Amino acid sequence: HVQLVESGGGSVQAGGSLRLSCVASEFTGNARYMAWFRQVSGKEREGVAAINSGSSGTAYAESVKGRFTISQDYAKKTLLLQMNNLKPEDTGVYYCAAARGTLRGFAPLEKPGYTSWGQGTQVTVS
Repeated sequence: HVQLVESGGGSVQAGGSLRLSCVASEFTGNARYMAWFRQVSGKEREGVAAINSGSSGTAYAESVKGRFTISQDYAKKTLLLQMNNLKPEDTGVYYCAAARGTLRGFAPLEKPGYTSWGQGTQVTVS
């Protein structure tokens, strides 16, 4: 498994910005795909943004397209999520996740296949 440690959450007013960071123990092998998921109490964890560590191809949930940007700093083995124009509905606990991407039917924004998870960081937009 990949060790993942998130940081950067906090409270912000609607329209504001936050940047989340996730330090990973590796970017290859078990972390060919990396993603950010978010969860609101009582609801399923949903994929927000994902990136292929090799090709740098990205995928975004429709609700965040044009506002969120996922990227990687290879030198620092850090996954980033820049969140702009935040809305109250973006509130939740954000989790960093890593996957090999070899699961049959793997979809980058779906939970199956992601085997490593961070501890989560709270984002509150009011």
